[in-house]
Amino acid sequence: MIFLPTLENIQNVLSALRKGEVIGLPTETVYGLAADATQDHAVAHIFEKKQRPSFNPLIIHGYSQDAFQGQVIWNDKADMLAQTFWPGPLTLVLQRSPSSSLSLLASAGLPSLAIRVPNHPVALNILHLFDGLLAAPSANLSGKVSPTQASHVEEDFPDLLIIEGGSTSIGLESTIVDLTGLSPLLLRPGGISREDIESIIGPLKTPSFSPIKAPGMMKSHYAPSLPLRLNVEAPLQGEAYLAFGPTPYEGPHILNLSQTKDLAEAAANFFKMLRFLDHPPFHGIAVAPIPLTRLGLALNDRLQRAAAPRAL
Repeated sequence: MIFLPTLENIQNVLSALRKGEVIGLPTETVYGLAADATQDHAVAHIFEKKQRPSFNPLIIHGYSQDAFQGQVIWNDKADMLAQTFWPGPLTLVLQRSPSSSLSLLASAGLPSLAIRVPNHPVALNILHLFDGLLAAPSANLSGKVSPTQASHVEEDFPDLLIIEGGSTSIGLESTIVDLTGLSPLLLRPGGISREDIESIIGPLKTPSFSPIKAPGMMKSHYAPSLPLRLNVEAPLQGEAYLAFGPTPYEGPHILNLSQTKDLAEAAANFFKMLRFLDHPPFHGIAVAPIPLTRLGLALNDRLQRAAAPRAL
């Protein structure tokens, strides 16, 4: 059930959150399934609705950096990144404070927390009025394509209270940087490029192997129901085609992430177009090559996980 962000509807949302219910929340990255991060039963409802493994932690959303005081242990690099990129599509993984009031289930029992401040007026208004922290993974069934419109959320959760926030402006999940160790780690590329982050805090390492410390780290994730073929110059008969840049192919089975090869435009269109093509009569989706630079790194990460063998 989709509702406009009127004063009355926002009050209904706040009431639902305080009761421990789950709502559909717009952000600049993707829509989220949000619930009070301090209530164990509310967080459990998120896992239940998403059919999400309980070892996969959630991102905690706050109105500002100050909202996380007492919840995490800050360091200089975290301060620098928060002051530069918040509100925005950057998630920081920090050591959990001993005084934290957040549900252990939200962090999958880990000694760390994944936190961010979203850059969306509706989300910020709700967070400000709620005066608390919300656990909010993407509003889709676990492992499936992330939602970039309220209607996408309604497809998976028709009875959910969803606040309309328009199409998401970024269209990819947040970048996740782990600051719990000696060296910063890039756990998930996303809406802010590696280069932009490194310009603030220096080189990021990419772990060759890491336990799941944040969302989006499972090998199979963001998966459509149809199989994907990547780095494809020409689709096969019966395949839909997700193009990038000028293409000779035309028809209802062809969608273009960006005619001009604009990576920001491609990111904003990615999940929406993938969802649109993920239906019969196609038997698969072919995807054009996308450069491994800036937001292209995040797009290729999502594509590799979407194309990975499905967990049984």
